[in-house]
Amino acid sequence: MCQNMSGLSTAEVEFRKKAGLSNESVDSSTKTVAQIIRSNVVTYYNLIFLIITILLIVVGSFRDLTFLPIIIANMLIGIIQELRSKKILDDLTILNTPKITVRRNGSNQEVLADELVQDDVITLSAGGQIPADALVLSGNITVNEALITGEADEIVKKEGDSLFSGSFVISGECLAKLEKVGKDSYISGLMLQATQTKEGEQSEMIRALNRLVQTVGVIILPIGAILFLQQYFFSGATMKDSVTGMVAAILGMIPEGLYLLASVAMVVSVMRLGKQKVLIHDMKCIETLARVNVLCVDKTGTITVPEMEVAQFILAKDQNLAAEEEKNKVAKTISDCVRALPCDNATMEALQQYFTEPMENSAEKIVPFSSATKYSGVVLAGKAYVVGAPEFVLRQDYAAVQGTIEVFLEKGYRVLVFAEYEGNLDGKELTENATPIAFILLNNAIREGAMDTFRYFSKRGVEVKVISGDNPVTVSEIAKKAGIRHAEKQVDAATLKTAEAVRKAAKKYTVFGRVTPEQKRLLVQALKEQGKTVAMTGDGVNDILALKDADCSIAMASGSEAASHVAQLVLLDNDFNKMPAVVMEGRR
Repeated sequence: MCQNMSGLSTAEVEFRKKAGLSNESVDSSTKTVAQIIRSNVVTYYNLIFLIITILLIVVGSFRDLTFLPIIIANMLIGIIQELRSKKILDDLTILNTPKITVRRNGSNQEVLADELVQDDVITLSAGGQIPADALVLSGNITVNEALITGEADEIVKKEGDSLFSGSFVISGECLAKLEKVGKDSYISGLMLQATQTKEGEQSEMIRALNRLVQTVGVIILPIGAILFLQQYFFSGATMKDSVTGMVAAILGMIPEGLYLLASVAMVVSVMRLGKQKVLIHDMKCIETLARVNVLCVDKTGTITVPEMEVAQFILAKDQNLAAEEEKNKVAKTISDCVRALPCDNATMEALQQYFTEPMENSAEKIVPFSSATKYSGVVLAGKAYVVGAPEFVLRQDYAAVQGTIEVFLEKGYRVLVFAEYEGNLDGKELTENATPIAFILLNNAIREGAMDTFRYFSKRGVEVKVISGDNPVTVSEIAKKAGIRHAEKQVDAATLKTAEAVRKAAKKYTVFGRVTPEQKRLLVQALKEQGKTVAMTGDGVNDILALKDADCSIAMASGSEAASHVAQLVLLDNDFNKMPAVVMEGRR
């Protein structure tokens, strides 16, 4: 351990760089510009058009080259669309490149994140992003793994625990040793898969045209040869007339105008949806969404808004019908406490918006919220009050109220306890008894319009699956409130140990909790294997693998930039109620 703490020497760093063990950012796995141009220009039908063009030029029939603008327009639309998608994916950045404090040659120095190498010992502190997968050597930190899991839970990491690149440090400080860097890190692997371009991604309309064209393509050459021979040798026509006659017949068999018409129709739809603040990255998704029969949604940011709100508060001594006067008195005390505290997190913001009584007692002492202790504290009129996580505030007395709190948790609430503390508030862990006064129930509100949208899809036979990284019981309750059918059919994905188990669950359940990014992708793949056309909504980095594999992917603009880049369709004003309009545009 002591050797690890001193860090690497300059020679060891150089050796690892030469061995390719540096933390350099990974290159996008999208097609190059040359590959995009080649794939749109070098095609079977373009070869036929090239031969036809050469023949018409040779015989001097320049007036018959009027088909060329249509062919060029088709190629340009395809090239521009792919280049646009490439730029969006190439701009996909999950890791920032700030300076990191690293220990080398026994002393600390600052280097850019991409200059780190495997086995480097770095210092992580509050506000920093973890640059590569690492192992905690000493110290304790609280991290937010929302980019990985999609849920903004604060997770305590201590000596021996693993850290994932892309996570953020909320509080504390630690020394950590880098284990996987560059392309080997978790977040880089996620990004490489996210930027991979799927071959043959086309709408059903274009696929139908392709099937027609493939059939025509098999017979077009022999028919063309027969027509030329018949006119030139048997009918005695001139070379020019024979070529132009053959070309006219062949061009009539190739539906190049239909391609252009389909592309133009999609471009018009993109413009119409743009006016409704719906950004289209891939034109094909407009038509695909009209054919969707399974809609997979994420809880946070899709069904619910990211912001928290207080649903209600309940007196601890009487869970049923407390006297209104007593409840008002407690509400005023809570209001005095929360309004004295700094509004430095989403939870406190929700509390201050709910408890709005003007302050009657000024605070004698305040203790702001700490991720380490999980409480905030205020001293009013000589009494100490705390509000925070029940298990941290009540400590050994938590078992007495655990059953009550679990009932609230099962209903989809997050629970805080407001208690009177018998000890001295010093910002450290509580050591004395705390008497619970009230339980404050918070939740994420259902997005406005979400219920109408789910009802719209239900009427049209679209099955809704909720896939989340949160507790399945909590997610199930929220799904019920959102009006999603069969929301009571829920499963903890942590119990699904194999890919086969995930596939079976995809048929049986509606709500999936504790889902990893890879499991989300497996669920989408399993649904597609059942012959379903799958749309996926999401707003976090943990959603991007599933978004890429879905037939149609939808992101909220308020979510992670990575999800917005990967998705085919982005709701710029985060209004889920725009989905029916997109579907109707596709059907039109």
